[in-house]
Amino acid sequence: MSLDLDFVRAQFPAFAEPSLQGQAFFENAGGSYTCGQVIDRLTRFYTQRKVQPYSDYEASRLGGEEMDEARTRMSAILGVAEDELSFGPSTTQNTYVLAQAFGQMMQPGEAIVVTNQDHEANTGPWRRLADRGIEVREWKVDPGTGHLDPAALESLLDESVRLVCFPHCSNVVGEINPVTEITALAHAAGAFTCVDGVSYAPHGFANVGALGPDIYLFSAYKTYGPHQGLMVIRRTLGELLPNQGHFFNAGSLYKRFTPAGPDHAQVAACAGMADYVDALYAHQVPGGSAGPTERGQVVHDLMRAREEVALTRLMDALKDRNDLRVIGPTDAATRAPTVALDLGRDPLPVAAALAKHRIMTGGGDFYAQRALEAMGVDAARGVLRLSFTHYTDDGEIDQLLNALDAEL
Repeated sequence: MSLDLDFVRAQFPAFAEPSLQGQAFFENAGGSYTCGQVIDRLTRFYTQRKVQPYSDYEASRLGGEEMDEARTRMSAILGVAEDELSFGPSTTQNTYVLAQAFGQMMQPGEAIVVTNQDHEANTGPWRRLADRGIEVREWKVDPGTGHLDPAALESLLDESVRLVCFPHCSNVVGEINPVTEITALAHAAGAFTCVDGVSYAPHGFANVGALGPDIYLFSAYKTYGPHQGLMVIRRTLGELLPNQGHFFNAGSLYKRFTPAGPDHAQVAACAGMADYVDALYAHQVPGGSAGPTERGQVVHDLMRAREEVALTRLMDALKDRNDLRVIGPTDAATRAPTVALDLGRDPLPVAAALAKHRIMTGGGDFYAQRALEAMGVDAARGVLRLSFTHYTDDGEIDQLLNALDAEL
C-alpha cells in the first residue's frame, strides 16, 4: 500500500493557494503547512466558541468539549493516558517549565545528561540547572557523523543521574535515535528520560506508550497544526515532580505543568490533527476498524515509506558530491528528511538563489549551534537545510534537484 499523494495534498489548502503555485516548500522543519481540518476547527472556534470555556451555556460548553476532544484523541494516537498529555505555548516553553520542576526536585550534586545534538530547546533549559548546583554531563556526538552512540551514554550513567535528555532526531543531523534502547539504559540506571520529538513528529506521530520515555515533547505547528507545544509526561514522573501550575490545579496531572491559561482555540484546533490522521487512514484502509493508536501507526508507516522514497532520490544526488558535506547519515531508512548541507560557505546567498527557482528553504544554525560546532561547522555561518514531509511530491523533488544543480 502506497500513500495517495493526490488525496494527501487535497487536505492542505496551501497546495491550492494561488500565491503558492509553482513554489516547492523545503523548509518544513521550521513549520509545516496546516491541514484543512485544523483550519476549519480554528475558524469555528473563533467564530462560534470564542468565550470562556466549560460553563453551561452552549458556546462555552461546546468550546470546552472541543478542547477536551483534542486531548482525548491526540493522547490516544500517542498511546498514553488522556491526562498524561498537556498543551502549552511552545515546546521551548514547556521544556523550561519542566526544567524548573526538576530543579526544585533535585539536590545539588545530582546529575542530568544532555546532548550536543539537540536543538537548544532541549538542552539550554537543562544546562541552566548548573546554577543550582546540579551537575550537567554532556553526551557528545561523533564529530564526523553526528551520531549519538548509546555505549557512550552508559559511561555517563551512575546512581547520581536523575534525567537523560535527548532528541528523537536532530533538526540538523536527522538521524533517528533509538528511543527505546536509550530509555532502557537510563531506566536501568534509575534515571528518567526526556525526548524532544519536535523533528521526528512531522514524519508520523510516535507511539509514545510503546517507545517508553517518561517525557515526550513536540510542536503542533510542525505537525500540520496550530502553534502549540504538546507534552507527554507519564504519570509516575508527573505526580513526583512539584506542581508548576496554580495551587488549586495540583491535583490535575495535565494542569500541573501549565502555569498560564491555555490558548483555548489552538488547543481545540489540535483535534484537527487527529481528524487528518483518521481521514488518511479511512482513505488508505477502506472499511478499516483499527483503534486510534493503531490508526496512528498505520499512517506513521505510510508517511515514513513515502518519505524514504523521496529522500533516497535526494541523497543519491548529494552524497557523492565533493562540493558539500551532508550532515548525518545518507541512508534514508535511518533518518528524517531534514537534510543539512555544509557548503563551506555562507548558505544564505544559496538559499536566495534557490528562491529564484521557486524553492522555499533557508540557511543558518537552526538553533543547533552546539551540534554544528561539534561537527566542525562554523555555526556563525551555518548550513543550508532542505526539509520536507510526506506531502512533498516527485515534481517538487525534481524541481529541487534541478535548482541545486544550477546553483551549487
